[in-house]
Amino acid sequence: MVDDRVAAAVYEHVRAFSKGDLPALMAGLADDTVWITGRTTVRGRAELEPFFREAIAGLHPTLAVESLLVDRDRAACQLTETLLWDGAERSYAIAAFFTLRDGLIVTAKVYREGTAELD
Repeated sequence: MVDDRVAAAVYEHVRAFSKGDLPALMAGLADDTVWITGRTTVRGRAELEPFFREAIAGLHPTLAVESLLVDRDRAACQLTETLLWDGAERSYAIAAFFTLRDGLIVTAKVYREGTAELD
């Protein structure tokens, strides 16, 4: 069933991101993935790898899925993100919307409660 594969792909993305497993994280993204968060748009694996590497190394983020809705090749989820910013642990509510193709994420739009930018 397509919905189950989409849910599994999103959960694997969250697991890899939270564990800082960059190879597994990149394995779940299509070559032409477009990732939008806040004012930042990142296109393609060549841009996404350093984008995620920097986020993992600098913020030590973890994600927890609070809810996930899947419709064919699309998923919407509510997550809690915990990260380190200016030496303090912070938590944020996040909404993320994914489109998948052949089991790989091709688009992601991420909204952080308040703002997606860390200032």
